[in-house]
Amino acid sequence: MRILLVEDDATTLKYVADGFTAQKYQVDSATDGQEGLTLAKHNQYDLLILDRMLPKLDGLTLLSALRTSGNKTPVLILSALSHVDERVKGLRAGGDDYMTKPFAFAELLVRAEKLAQRNVVEPAATDIEVGSLKMELLTRKVTLDDSELMLQPKEFQLLKYLMEHPNQVISRTLLFEAVWDYHFDPRTNVIDVHIAKLRRKFEELGHGELIETVRGAGYRLCKRH
Repeated sequence: MRILLVEDDATTLKYVADGFTAQKYQVDSATDGQEGLTLAKHNQYDLLILDRMLPKLDGLTLLSALRTSGNKTPVLILSALSHVDERVKGLRAGGDDYMTKPFAFAELLVRAEKLAQRNVVEPAATDIEVGSLKMELLTRKVTLDDSELMLQPKEFQLLKYLMEHPNQVISRTLLFEAVWDYHFDPRTNVIDVHIAKLRRKFEELGHGELIETVRGAGYRLCKRH
């Protein structure tokens, strides 16, 4: 975790920086709001710990400038201003958490780690597997028992949705709106037609039972294979 600490009190700055450094975190520091804003805009941080009352540029102005620029780095405000109105101001300005001085470092550490975890973006899945049925989202390759299935675009999207919800009964309405992206017309049989096409391709490989029709409810992709 890389942290930017903006604090003008030398004792507090050293106490907090030493604590995070001891936990093997990287800490950059600034002692005034202008320097803090410059660092925040030109570097990538997992968390910003920000004092309210700073020289050159106060904490809330710094925070507002960051949020206006589109910077979404989690911000924990650390301030001697403890009145509820001041905490509300800090949160309304774009702060994610607010701690008042004096504070225990153990609590600060826990809050900081939780905020930083919110900012972690999990990599998007590139493959989906349901038993021996595999789909590569980047190449749009689909295989069953290692044999490649040639699917039309809507067949691919329909199968993808079913694979994302294995063993769940999915209504025709939900499938239609998810794949065709507009409201379901009960008079259309487009879902049934595409399901039938998928089934035929599965049957050619000996797996016609993969998609189950649940009468009056919808379809289910089974994981029994």
